[in-house]
Amino acid sequence: MRIEDWHSRGGTQSLLGHDIVYIDAPATGEQRGTVLLIHGFPTASWDWWKIWPTLNRHYRLVAMDLLGFGFSAKPSPHDYRIIEQADICEALVRHLGLEQFHVLAHDYGDTVAQEMLARQNEGAGAGHWQSSVFLNGGLFPETHQALLVQRLLQGPLGFLVRHAFSRASMRQSFDRIFGPDTPATDEELDAFWQLFTRDNGQRNLHRLIQYMADRKQHRERWLEALQQACCPIGLINGSVDPVSGEHMVQRFEELVGADHFIRRLPKIGHYPQVEAPEAVAEAYLEFLETQ
Repeated sequence: MRIEDWHSRGGTQSLLGHDIVYIDAPATGEQRGTVLLIHGFPTASWDWWKIWPTLNRHYRLVAMDLLGFGFSAKPSPHDYRIIEQADICEALVRHLGLEQFHVLAHDYGDTVAQEMLARQNEGAGAGHWQSSVFLNGGLFPETHQALLVQRLLQGPLGFLVRHAFSRASMRQSFDRIFGPDTPATDEELDAFWQLFTRDNGQRNLHRLIQYMADRKQHRERWLEALQQACCPIGLINGSVDPVSGEHMVQRFEELVGADHFIRRLPKIGHYPQVEAPEAVAEAYLEFLETQ
């Protein structure tokens, strides 16, 4: 799907002072619930388009481009932090009047979801979570194997490194984190690059990367969010992802528990919903049907 066609499905709402683009799609058939989808770094809600039709048959789907991503506002300078992203997600939940819903998150979105789940556990979150499933992401900072470019961006010269990040750099990075048998197509990479650079978004790259520092700062809070989850949680994970693959799942089993819903995708990398959409949709619907 072209990103323009995806964008045309959505609307724009001012949330906490920022114009945020979101899609709110009622189920095309009998509605069995609502799912809030939270995307990863450095892409946008377009990431979900391959699994969207399958999930949308029986679920109302809500997805937004987080602040600084995709078609949403990209203020600069701005101190992009996970806490603010969680605030904006909750503002959308309140705006749409979502009373109860499931959450499906990926990568950066996992971390946003962890903060929101912590609030749910405290009885202070927006709406009522019925469940949460996490795709590949840095749930635990000690298992997050950051790419070299991510480490450089986080350093004192990050503002210079951002200028050297190009489409070729994105291709190189994505080739490393996608599964060897399921690389991003040229068309997909073009879409990722257009979403990333829209409205000169690349100028914020060294600021958006600060989520890695947030993960370390709030590790205990976000670990406890998983350990004390007030709703069912689970993982659908691409095992060959060098950033958050099988090693992250093993850490989850160690710290959170192996009795949760866990589905491993043995030959898939960091973007399972793009690389293996049928398998992800099948696993996620299996999870939802048990709730």
